[in-house]
Amino acid sequence: MIEMSDVLASPVVQAPMAGGGSTPALVAAVSEAGVTGFLAAGYKPAARMREEIEETRRATSRPFGMNLFMPSHDRVDEAAVAAYRERLGPEAERLGVELGAPGDRSDDWEAKIADLVADPPAIVGFTFGCPEPGVLAAFHEKGTVTVVTVTSVAEAVTATAAGAGALYVQGREAGGHSGTFTGAAGTPLRELLPAVRAATDRPLLAAGGLATGAHVAEVLALGADAAQLGTAFLRCPESGAGGVHKAALADPRFTETAMTRAFSGRSARGLVNRFMIEHSSFAPVAYPDVHYLTAPLRKAAAARGDAGTVNLWAGESFRLAADAPAAEVAARLLDELAAATA
Repeated sequence: MIEMSDVLASPVVQAPMAGGGSTPALVAAVSEAGVTGFLAAGYKPAARMREEIEETRRATSRPFGMNLFMPSHDRVDEAAVAAYRERLGPEAERLGVELGAPGDRSDDWEAKIADLVADPPAIVGFTFGCPEPGVLAAFHEKGTVTVVTVTSVAEAVTATAAGAGALYVQGREAGGHSGTFTGAAGTPLRELLPAVRAATDRPLLAAGGLATGAHVAEVLALGADAAQLGTAFLRCPESGAGGVHKAALADPRFTETAMTRAFSGRSARGLVNRFMIEHSSFAPVAYPDVHYLTAPLRKAAAARGDAGTVNLWAGESFRLAADAPAAEVAARLLDELAAATA
């Protein structure tokens, strides 16, 4: 059976960033530089996911991963979603767009699983829940390592019992969506990681506010087998993050991050901006319903350069993200790790 150690080039992994951050160019660049890259299938149809896999394969022969969102099973309060729609009406009027309508709640899950089992990359990861044991077993039979995102000891135990090959241990400091099974915010990484290490023998990939080689060395000492960094790569030219997003990460007007459901209906960490401040306390737990609702707002705001109305996902160490080629960022992280563990 293929193990995680067989496919990781180093203890540093570029985290999957759905919504555009992860691109074939980014994954290929970091993989060639000795950091295992991850594509993200979230919000994309299966056909587009396959195109990105093939594009990445053409650019690198190194192992890389693909991460999927589990289908949403949120019990949606339709009245709460309707009330939130009404609240956001003035935002839509200001931007000259119509609010979005409900869409697919499965994120094309069945088609993606069928496609990946037929021809998988080296690693397949899962966020927002744990697949059935049969799904994990199908990938293991193909020689693919599976990774399930967990944010608690209970989730780690569940994923281990289901047959996950490894666990992606996400602390609440991480940028973007919390990968929790329940939708609630998680535990600080340095508290969560040792607890998960004590509860499972699976390889652990740690994430949450990590931005330097010294951070990687710290989580390795706490029981991780590798560290995943996402925000650290967002400002790279190969990243697919929008210009508004990249600029905001270096903008001194943005000073902190917070968790919010305002943009998607599920807890995610981003830079605190006007939209988050005004609407977070009113956003219902309703993913991906709120995601679809706000999509036209976010698209229009990004086109206008309006950083106050878009989701600016970022981890707590966002100020350390550099505007530099991905290969340079990867090399710096590996050099810093070597120095920290010398």
